[in-house]
Amino acid sequence: MKRLNRRQGMVLLLVCAAVLLAAVTVAGILLEPRAMQADFSRTNRTPCAEYPFGTDWMGRDMLARTLAGLSLSIRIGLLTAAASALIALVLGIAAATLGRKADAAVSYCIDMIMGIPHILLVMLISIACGRGFTGVVAGVALSHWTSLARVIRGEVMQLRQAPYILVARKLGVPQGKIIRKHLLPHLLPQFLTGLILLFPHAILHEASVTFLGFGLPSEQPAIGVILSESMQYLTTGRWWLALFPGLMLILVVVLFAVSGEQVRRLLDPASVHE
Repeated sequence: MKRLNRRQGMVLLLVCAAVLLAAVTVAGILLEPRAMQADFSRTNRTPCAEYPFGTDWMGRDMLARTLAGLSLSIRIGLLTAAASALIALVLGIAAATLGRKADAAVSYCIDMIMGIPHILLVMLISIACGRGFTGVVAGVALSHWTSLARVIRGEVMQLRQAPYILVARKLGVPQGKIIRKHLLPHLLPQFLTGLILLFPHAILHEASVTFLGFGLPSEQPAIGVILSESMQYLTTGRWWLALFPGLMLILVVVLFAVSGEQVRRLLDPASVHE
């Protein structure tokens, strides 16, 4: 049997992580009606074969609620990470190509946003946007673009001095065409890596803000809502209400982090010969 080389192993690990995340997302969507279903004849059951994650004080299946909450968190993470990455791409390129004033303005915004604790900033934006789904998406998307924008700005600053860029400018090639034809292809690895690595941050901050009561409404089976509600029952010995949702949240975050690291290594030119 042929042994996989290191690069093929990274691809296999990335595919496995993507399949698991997709399975959790689809399962959560399919189980959402069951997650909302209450049955007071089965309240507070400990984990068993029929209910692997147990049931809560309303008889709701905690496995279904956990998967539904994770699915919602993943979808919010995808949306907010994509929005943040696009903001970072646009502002990073603008800072490096539109002159000193644009660079100073973007750098000031980055410093200002990074100077405020993420959780506090997400909460403030969420409240300003009316909380709920829209508030959480706006809060996370508008607060997580700064680090990637700095990376892209620095990369574009280096690319501006490349010989082929200088020749293109001398030949009168429009700035927009230089960005499309020369800068964007070189920025793709950094953009994809930053996009994937934004997912775990987005998911954790969405869950944290919802846990504190400034995010998604309590009627939605979100992980933050599940963990927040379970806190008042831990002292009564119902440990499974928080343990399994918390572990599943950590698993999803780790899978996204592993995926981002594998994408970074795969896009690294040095890994081609591994």
